[in-house]
Amino acid sequence: MSTALRWLLLTAILLNLSGCGINNIPTYDEQVKAAWSQVLNQYQRRAELVPNLVNTVKGFAAQEREVLTEVVEARSRVAQMNLPEDVLTNPEAFKAFQENQAQLGSALSRLMLVVERYPELKSSQNFLTLQSQLEGTENRIAVARRDFIQAVQTYNTEIRTFPGRIWKAVLYSDAELKENFTVAEEMQQVPQVEF
Repeated sequence: MSTALRWLLLTAILLNLSGCGINNIPTYDEQVKAAWSQVLNQYQRRAELVPNLVNTVKGFAAQEREVLTEVVEARSRVAQMNLPEDVLTNPEAFKAFQENQAQLGSALSRLMLVVERYPELKSSQNFLTLQSQLEGTENRIAVARRDFIQAVQTYNTEIRTFPGRIWKAVLYSDAELKENFTVAEEMQQVPQVEF
C-alpha cells in the first residue's frame, strides 16, 4: 500500500471519528463548568448587594433587627463556604451549597416583606435602586441555574447513552455524573389558601 493511500485512509478514519461524538464528553464537561461559573458569579453578585441593602433598611427599620440579623448570618454562611473542587460530583457538598443559597434567598424574601411595612423606605431612591438590582440579580440567578441544569442534562445524558457510554469507557473513564439543582421538599408543597 502506498504512503499516499495510507495517509488518505488515515485521514478518512480520523474524519469519521471526529464526527462520531468522540469529543462530546469533554465539550459538554466544559459547558457544565462554564455554566457553573456563571451560577457562582450571579450568587456572588447577590451576596455583594446584601450589605448595602441591609444598611439601607437598617436606617429605616431599626426594630426589625431579627430579620436583618438573619440576612447577615445567611450571607455570612454563603461567603464562608469553601467549595471543594469536586462540588459538581459530590452530592453532599452540592446539597450544602444549595441549602446555604436557599437560606439566603429565604432571608431576603422575609426582608422584602418587612419593607412593605415602611412606606418611607419603599420610596427611598437608594432602596429602590438596590431592590431593582436585587430583583435583576435573582432573575440572572434563575437564568444561570436553568443554563447549568441544561448543560448538566446534556453531559449526563451523553455519558449514559450510546455512543457516549462507549467513549466514556474507552477514553474518559474519569468522567462522572454531575450533580444538579433540586427543589427542596418544603418548596414542593402546595400553599394553603384560605378565605
